[in-house]
Amino acid sequence: MRFLDQVQAAMRKNNSLLCVGLDPLPEKFPPHIQALEQPILEFNRFIIDATADLVCAYKPQAAHYHACGAEDQLAQTIEYIKDNYPDIPVILDSKRGDIGSTADQYATEAFERYGADAITINPYMGIDTIEPFTRYEEKGTIVLCRTSNPGAAAIQNLKVGDDFLYEVIARKAKEEWNSHNNLLLVVGATNPEELKRIRAITGDMTFLVPGLGAQGGDVEATVKSGLNSQGEGIIVNSSRGIIYAASDENFAEAARAAAIELRDQVNQYR
Repeated sequence: MRFLDQVQAAMRKNNSLLCVGLDPLPEKFPPHIQALEQPILEFNRFIIDATADLVCAYKPQAAHYHACGAEDQLAQTIEYIKDNYPDIPVILDSKRGDIGSTADQYATEAFERYGADAITINPYMGIDTIEPFTRYEEKGTIVLCRTSNPGAAAIQNLKVGDDFLYEVIARKAKEEWNSHNNLLLVVGATNPEELKRIRAITGDMTFLVPGLGAQGGDVEATVKSGLNSQGEGIIVNSSRGIIYAASDENFAEAARAAAIELRDQVNQYR
């Protein structure tokens, strides 16, 4: 099944636009998890089991695994989702972007080594760094457009003619880069007016929307600005606000409660 079809099916099955980010920081794990032989994998398994009926996707952030030499636990986390919750797609958040021959290797890493269903990429180097990913037609390629971090405006809001740079990226994604109809955009929740502008440019394209929860995005404004004509089209990600909702032995139950709360808040404004 193509990624966009898979994520749409999960949205409808679970009545959810929520994606949970799996961004492990072992120092934040409860002590009994830290003591295990594979603490990241075990932490992730608890979070996944507690939230799988509440989400439309999971999003492991690659740097959190590479930094502590836990690539094997990243692979096992994705395998665990595939084996136990095959209807839930996995987005590998690695923001790759390099020359074509290197991008080929990054695409192989994401889709063949790890078995991810989608990947985030950086479009700064142009179409030849995007095509190696979009050639995997069943997979999703999610292009950074207007990100939620505080410093993003210094670059992404530069004027290019009459447009902001993020608008140029959105238009190219819609009109030039999406020949396989498997391209999505990263559009942060921290500026709903910009989210609305990007929606107007791109029609019904699907967005990965970080910035709710710990980054402070407004749920109502985000949902009303981001939904497409089908009342979907946004994958709303929360990482820290869910997986670190508690740090004691009840962390999984707390994560589930936080996921329910955010899912229901999003659904309230659909």
